[in-house]
Formats: sequence, structure tokens, C-alpha cells
Amino acid sequence: MSRPSESSSPPGPEPVTVTVARRVAPGREPEFEKWYDGIIASASRFPGFLGSGILRPSAPGQDWHVVYRFTDDTALQRWESSPERASWLDRAESFAEDTRIQRVSGLETWFAMPGRTAPAPPRWKMAAVTLLAIVPLVLAMNLLVLPELTGWPLILRTLVFSGTLTTLMTWVVMPRMTRIFRRFLYGRR
Repeated sequence: MSRPSESSSPPGPEPVTVTVARRVAPGREPEFEKWYDGIIASASRFPGFLGSGILRPSAPGQDWHVVYRFTDDTALQRWESSPERASWLDRAESFAEDTRIQRVSGLETWFAMPGRTAPAPPRWKMAAVTLLAIVPLVLAMNLLVLPELTGWPLILRTLVFSGTLTTLMTWVVMPRMTRIFRRFLYGRR
């Protein structure tokens, strides 16, 4: 498997998620599922492995998507360069082929668009859209939530503020911002 190119990476380790689309030969799906169980069991023994999943196609002949995650790029590199992984990939050559590989980390996961497999937008665009989303939220939190928490210990106020902000950004605001600013972020299809 080849690795997609990456632009610049921020300082400090951050989790890395890899999605691999694979086309499975018709009738060999049970063999592929058994293979997947084996390769993931092997990956799970590597330090830094955080988990995996498989997305089955909705119709025959479409790609299967294998998703796995490591704590950082170094842990991922250990797995990707391991003889165990190479051996598992060799076993799959007769019934599956890679069609696409995508790696994301950090803010890129906020900019995933359903049904879109394009690489993440440039980091400056992600930062601009995140700033547009977060400033009104922080203002609203400062006006509406923090006054209700006066007298609370600082750590609890910070936990409520950060937890609410992170939850809203991840599941409510950023999915909408990504759709609204999709042309700015990704250009025209």
C-alpha cells in the first residue's frame, strides 16, 4: 500500500486515522472478512493501536472501507512498516485490491464530508472556518453559560465550558460549517 502525501504536520503527536477502500473479488467476501479479522488482530498488538472498523458496501461490487487509528504517526509507521502487516497484505492480493487510502489527523476529522473522499482542505482554510465557528460559540458561552457557573471551582467551570464547546463543535457546528463552506474548503467538484 502506498501512503498519500501529507503537507505539514503540527508540532506534537496527534491521533492518525487511516481509511483504506478495497475492492473485493465477487464471491470472496467471507474470505475478506476473515482476513480483516486477522490483520486487525495483528495490528491491535502494536503499541499505539486505538481501534478499527469496517464499513461493508451497500451493494455488491462496491468498495469495502477499513478504518484504523493509532495514537500518533510514529505508532502508525511501526505498524505500516512491520513484516506482519506486509504478510497480511500479501495474503489479500488474490481477492482484494486497494482503491484509495486516506489519512487524517487533528482538525481534519472535523472537515469530513459525507460521501466525499477528497483529501482534507489546506490547514489555513480549516483554521479560518474553525475561527468563524468558534468565536460566536465562545461569545455565547461567555454570555449565557459562564454567568450561571460563578462560584463554581475553576476546574469545574473549565470542564463545563470546554466540554460543551467541544461537543457542539464536533457534532453540531462543524458538520454544518463544512457543508456551508464546502466550496471554499474543497473548491468546485
